[in-house]
Parts: sequence; structure tokens; C-alpha cells
Amino acid sequence: MHCVHKMPFGAQLRAGGGVDFRLWAPGAQRCELALPGSGDAEATFLEASRNAQGWWDCFCAHAAAGTRYQWRIDGALLVPDPASRQNTGGVHQASSVVDPTEFEWDRDWHGRPWREVVLYEIHVGSFTREGTFAAAANELERLAALGITAIELMPLAAFGGRFGWGYDGVLPFAPHSAYGTPEQLKQLVQQAHRLGLMVFLDVVYNHFGPDGNYLGSYAPQFFSRTHTSTWGAALNCDGPGSGPVRDFFIHNALYWIEEYRIDGLRLDAVHAIADDSRPDLLQELSGAVRAAAGGRQVHLVLENENNVHQRLSGRPQPGRYDGQWNDDFHHALYVTLTGDSSRYYHDYGARPADLLARSLTHGMLFDFSPRKPGGAREQCIEAPPQPLAAMVNCAHNHDQVGNRAFGERLTCLLAPAAAELATLLALLTPATPLLFFGEEFGATDPFFYFADWEGELREAVTEGRKREFGLATRRADGSERPLPDPCAESTLDASRPDPAGRDTPQGRRWLQLVHDALAARRIAIIARQPLLLTGSHQSQRFGPAGIRVRWNYSDGSVLALDLNIGAEPVDAQACDWPPLDGQQTLFQHNRGDADPAQARWPAWSALWSTGRIAAAAHPRA
Repeated sequence: MHCVHKMPFGAQLRAGGGVDFRLWAPGAQRCELALPGSGDAEATFLEASRNAQGWWDCFCAHAAAGTRYQWRIDGALLVPDPASRQNTGGVHQASSVVDPTEFEWDRDWHGRPWREVVLYEIHVGSFTREGTFAAAANELERLAALGITAIELMPLAAFGGRFGWGYDGVLPFAPHSAYGTPEQLKQLVQQAHRLGLMVFLDVVYNHFGPDGNYLGSYAPQFFSRTHTSTWGAALNCDGPGSGPVRDFFIHNALYWIEEYRIDGLRLDAVHAIADDSRPDLLQELSGAVRAAAGGRQVHLVLENENNVHQRLSGRPQPGRYDGQWNDDFHHALYVTLTGDSSRYYHDYGARPADLLARSLTHGMLFDFSPRKPGGAREQCIEAPPQPLAAMVNCAHNHDQVGNRAFGERLTCLLAPAAAELATLLALLTPATPLLFFGEEFGATDPFFYFADWEGELREAVTEGRKREFGLATRRADGSERPLPDPCAESTLDASRPDPAGRDTPQGRRWLQLVHDALAARRIAIIARQPLLLTGSHQSQRFGPAGIRVRWNYSDGSVLALDLNIGAEPVDAQACDWPPLDGQQTLFQHNRGDADPAQARWPAWSALWSTGRIAAAAHPRA
């Protein structure tokens, strides 16, 4: 089976031979297709024709798959194709024509439902020693055996330099060449599907990176005249000339879904997409993806720092999204366990265990509430309950680890039982769980911020990190050391989890813990997600760190959690809820062989159980 996404720009192979090249360059007076010569031969330039809307077209009869090309703007500036499918030499060099029909896809993959999603976030460049698609594909079998059902790839769009997180991409259709070829990415996706794994991709539709972005030189309409962005010029989603801009990103989403058979997209920082039109870009994109999915199960996830949850739906619906990263859960959990309420954890410093309890039953804590530059929110309006399955909960992700000065994971910040409990709380609730690569074996290796910038960009990033954290920064153990150089390759190398950690006693313990937790999730949570109610779950706080939670289902059944999130035992008799009828233990952590009804719960302990509420005994909300 061959999969091709047809788009109104870029390079398209003709069935009878040759290639059509198309570029939107309304700001250019002249455009030529540049075909580099081989050896010492000079480049060939073919004149392109323009229509009234600023589209330039050029047909080359002798071009084929593998042909390298650029566009020359106004006789001077050579630029890559912004819709390039491949840019082997980097974002400043020539693009390559790709024939998508050269890859043969299996026919029998139709995806998996949202309720089965267990995400595993990967940065391809540091996931393995090789940092390639091919090496990542070799790791998938162990993840599937562990109980992971979906890998989530951090952005792959080609960006400046050899290494980076990927959020500064400038060629959204071209997989970053340091990771491998388009065919190798497709082989990774196909291997995942053969193992029953979904593949999600992180995409960035709120800005372009600063290195290799030439659009302002020939298509200034790509950028808004009325909106601003944290990362530079805001994209033009609603002003004059915004039609091709919107199409560019909508086709990018469809390209990954159709041509690469991606199962889900995670849209980065949509709070930074400024769009006053109706329907807005996010609604239109969702509708287009739903229509293109056909019989496949394709999922859409948002990251929205402002907690706008109105786009979420409990079922696939045009214009709506399946899930959203729930930072409130992470932040309440982090502050409760570490006591750190600095920077953007500021709003969680007062009674964090109460906030954690509410997050477990309600989802997001704060309704629409933008953050101030210092981290605190402008307003803290209590959010209404959301469908918990639409919440993507985690104890670690690239932001929450990598935005620390020294990239520490919770395994370096907490006692072992507390760090394990944090991961278990992400895995064993009705929310959709996410693990960060290495978390499954309790990796202690850091994950730093890194970006391969040169010149002024390098200086700006390095100085920015120093301003944020200081020249010498105190580590979790109290010692001080200089900040890692974010632009050094050694910083990337240090961010790779050591696979030998899987074979240590701690690694084996973590692997078994995660495996068993995901097995319990399959038994008691996944199959019952359609019966999960919204807005009728209860939590009760008692003592300094005791939390009891009951999640209710439409058939009268209950998933219960008895939790001590603190470092000292708590007296469970302070909680006056009656026991469940037919209560059965599902999973327990750090409780030894004690009876489930024991009066004192040990430090950092949890008990998950199932049962039913007695008809005459209903807990308080």
C-alpha cells in the first residue's frame, strides 16, 4: 500500500514523469528554480511563472526522486523549499524531491482507541546512543512488552544545527536529517504498528525557529501585523493573506497522518497561536484531520498553558480534541513531594496536597488563567470538572525535567519510594498517562536543554540561561557547579539515559513496577473508561498528607485510592468514609504485607482497590 499526501505547494511528481514545483512567495518580484550542478558544473536556473495570488509554478521535465533543488528569490537569495520533504544538507541547503510511493505500507493497521493510550515521550536524538530513527526502532519491542501502547516523538521538523529539542523547526515537512531519512522514519512507524504501538508526533504551529527561516524575505504575509509571540513574530492566522498560511499548517497535519501513517498529533503551546477568526485554525485543523482519518483511529492532543479546556471532547469529533496535557496535576504533585514552589510552581505552594486531590478528581485546577512573566498566574479561577480520560498526566516530561538548571529527574530529587509513587500516580488513575523516556527504569541521568546554535544565537541562549539560573547554580544535593553549556555536544551526550541502568537492581525494580502497574491499568481502568462519569468523583483530605479518592462509574462500581503522599505515617482513622462493598485490592505500593484496612499508612504509600459503594453509604464530595 502506498500513501501520498497531495498538497498545493512543494514538489509533486507527475505520473508521466517530471516534477511540478510550487512556492508561495507574494513578496518576490522574480522566482527561479535552482538545480545544483554535479561536480564543477554550474547550477541551472528555470524561470517560474506567477499568478495573481503570489504563487510561483515551475515544471521540470527531467527532475525525479532524488533531484536536489532550491528557489532563487529576486536573482539573489537561494532558499530551500519551505514544504521540502527532505533536506539532507541542513536547513540552509538544497531540498530533495521524494517519491512517497517508494515505501510499501502494511494494510492491516487501523490504530487503537484513545482509552488504550499509554504515552512514552521520546527525544529521538538522545533516546539511544546513535540518536537515529533506526536505533529507536530497535527499542520498540521492549516498550511494547512493558505495556506501553504509544510512543510520542518530540518534534522532527528540520531545524538549524545538528542537535536540539526540535521546537525551533523551520521546515515542517522535512524530518531532521541527523535522525535519518524519510524512509527510515516510515520504517520506525511501520515497526511500531507491527508491535501494536501507536505513534504520536509533537508538532509546532505557533512559531518558526530563528535559524533557517527565510519566509520573511519572500512571504512576509506569513507573519501577523497585529499579534505578537513569545518566540518572535506571531504567525498570520487571521489577517490579510492568511489563507495560504492556514493551509500550510493544516496540510502539514494531514501530511503526517496520511503520508507517514502517524496515529496522533500533539500540538505544542497552542496558547501562543493568535487567531480571532471563526472557525479558528485549531477547529479547522481538527475537522480536516477527522475527515482524512477515514476508518483509522487518529488522535489529537493539545498543550495549552492557559488551561482552555473547551476544545476537548469525550469522543472523536470534528473541531474538537481528544486530550490535553494537564500541567496542574504535575505541578501539584511536584510541589507536594519536593516543597519547591519557585518560578511557575508559585500558584501551587499553598496546600499543594489539597490541589493534588482535586486534580485527581476534577482534572485541571485553574480555568483560563494566563501566566505572568514571573510565573504566577494573573488569575486563579477554579476550573469545572473535565472528562478525566482527556487529561494527559505525567510525573516527568521534556519541559519539567529539561527546564531545570541541571535537568534532574525526580529520582534525583526524592527518596526512592516517593519517586516511584509519583510515576505510579501518573499511571494508575483514569487520566491518560505519559512516561518520559528512561522513567520506566528509574533513570537518574539528566535531560538538559540543548541546542546547536552558533554565533549570536549561541551567545543569546547561553546568556539567557545564565540570567535565568545564575552563573553557579545550587544542585539538588546542595553543591554548586557551573551551568552546562546548552550549545555543547557534551550536553546532548549527557542527556542520554544509560541503557545499563535497566540491569541494575533499581532498574529492574522500576521495570517490574511499571510493568505491573500497566497490567493493573489494563484490568481495572482501560476497559471501563466508557463508563467513567464526569463531575461525580470524590476526594477527602486528612492529616498532613492523607488523601482518599473514589472514581465513580455509571454501573455503580468504584476505583479507589488510599494515598499517603508524605514522609511520615498517617492515621487512616481520620478518614471517615465507609469501606466499599466487595472491595478487592488492585495494586499497592510501599505498604508491605499490611492489611488493606490498616489504621496507619506508611510514608509514600498507596493502595488501589475496586468495589462498590453501599447503597446506604455515600461519601461526601
